Amino acid sequence: MATDLISGQISFAGLGSGTDFSSLIEGLMKIEQRRVTSLETWKATWEEKVKEFKDLNSKMLSLRTTLQKMDTVNEFLAKTANSTNSSILTATANGEAESGTYQVEVGAIAKNDVFITSSGASDLNTSVVSSSSNFTFSYAGETYTISNIAAGTTLTGLLNTINTHPEASKYIKATTIYDGTTYHLQLTAKDLGADNQLAISNTGAMIFSPSDFQETQNAQDAKIRINGFPSASDAWMERDSNSITDAITGVTLNLKEASPGTTATITVATDKEAIKENIRTFVDEVNVIRQKILDITSVDTNYSGSDNSSDTTTKSSWQKNYSSNVSTGSSKIKGSILTGNYGLQIISQKLNNLTAEKGLAFEFYNEDTGEGDLFSALSQVGIYTDPDKGSPTYGQLLIRESTDDPSKKFQTLDWALEKDIDAVAHLFADNLRPESKSSDLAYVSSLEGMTSAGVHEVSIVTSGAGISSATINGEAVAISADGRTITGQQGTAAAGLQVKLTNFQANTTITGDIHLKNGKIKELVDELEVLTEEYNDYTDEGGPLNVLIHNYGDIMDSINKKIEFEERRIAQMEYNYKLKFSRLDSTLNKYSNIQSQLSSQISKMNQS
Repeated sequence: MATDLISGQISFAGLGSGTDFSSLIEGLMKIEQRRVTSLETWKATWEEKVKEFKDLNSKMLSLRTTLQKMDTVNEFLAKTANSTNSSILTATANGEAESGTYQVEVGAIAKNDVFITSSGASDLNTSVVSSSSNFTFSYAGETYTISNIAAGTTLTGLLNTINTHPEASKYIKATTIYDGTTYHLQLTAKDLGADNQLAISNTGAMIFSPSDFQETQNAQDAKIRINGFPSASDAWMERDSNSITDAITGVTLNLKEASPGTTATITVATDKEAIKENIRTFVDEVNVIRQKILDITSVDTNYSGSDNSSDTTTKSSWQKNYSSNVSTGSSKIKGSILTGNYGLQIISQKLNNLTAEKGLAFEFYNEDTGEGDLFSALSQVGIYTDPDKGSPTYGQLLIRESTDDPSKKFQTLDWALEKDIDAVAHLFADNLRPESKSSDLAYVSSLEGMTSAGVHEVSIVTSGAGISSATINGEAVAISADGRTITGQQGTAAAGLQVKLTNFQANTTITGDIHLKNGKIKELVDELEVLTEEYNDYTDEGGPLNVLIHNYGDIMDSINKKIEFEERRIAQMEYNYKLKFSRLDSTLNKYSNIQSQLSSQISKMNQS
């Protein structure tokens, strides 16, 4: 035996007893290592769960991003705008645009001011400033000065000075025009419109005097008539841009060329196919989340694989614990990695409820009274959940776009779009759309991000002079100075909601509801924001997945500590075994030597 007292290592090679203590210790350590292997397998199941949580959370964030691109009626309700003369103007339209035709005449297009010097330099590196100078110009009625331009500044240097000056660079752009022999300085106003006139008043000791600057293009406004308005021969609608957004609601006119006396017809129409594509995108993206949850929570009731408990490399503890024989005696039940997980149950239930229930603050339509929302649930526009467990699309949202059966045409997507395309858009993309249910109360305004969608119950008590007290949803509100308008207070569901009393009656109590409607897309966007909220270490709050990821991290940290403890324990045990067996081997070797000596002496005695 050899012992390294410094390192504590012991070698059993070449011992006299002939006993293989190294193999014996190695076998004992393998037995002790089973607990570490079990802990590592246990930890691996938590790591797998966290991986799936992160993947699902990422998919929900992606869904939210996609839905945010169409969570208003303007974004969702696709419209087209076509021009009969695209050389004069083109147009685009959003959801606010009314379908129809518009006759547009372009009398002038908006232009900016442009000045070019009559004199110039033969080379860009020629000095154009003989002594330190100031350059002063006016723009849109305001005067600006570039001070102390150094003597010897070249034409290129002057361009850089103007184009990098903190104020001048906001309003003008300096370039050069080369006529074949001379480089001329060109100053271009950055804004269109008649009000943005440019004038140069001082150039100091430059080779260009103010009078050298010749106006080659005069700033002017765009001029248009729409459907013959204004009717006077010299009257026009004027704008300081060639992209006009405020002349026709929801329509942007892009002017290309002036053509007085010629009209271009703009036709605005609803793009039904684009709307259907938005709906398909909604369904497809929601199904990504549904399928992910199904994949990681499903139960296989016909599992026929092995349940060999010793197979720790392919079958983790959660699988063994979730597998059991059923009545047939041959098939088994196997759960997925997160079968029964309460966090996923919460998420699945919330998302399923949102797509199944009527829209927030929507009301079912009453055919007799004509009150309510024509479409208040997705099922009414042909969207439903596949209930067939044997179907490859089980649990997914499906779209019934059309049917050949006349008796079943109702509640198909094509029928709904034909019936009232705007109502379909409201169901999907409403964003705090207001409706007062009382003739005495008028909705004034609300604040996105502060005011909650839903039904807000208003109660107002009046005195002889005006509103004496009021509440929204039972919470006190602010009352305007004129005693006619109330505003929800910060920190309440009605924060920022303004309601006006339209039918004042002294000394009475007036009640009524204000509905702020959110469509299904906005509901999902808001819910996904909550479900994917980052974990806050200070409040111990966050979205359910991020809370679970945090909690599972604590569990894995605890397992790591157990593994570290076991590894230290096993290392110490191995060291102790080596010490004990080394002593034993030494003792056996001692007695073996004694035995040899005695045998030798006895042999000699017998010979004598």
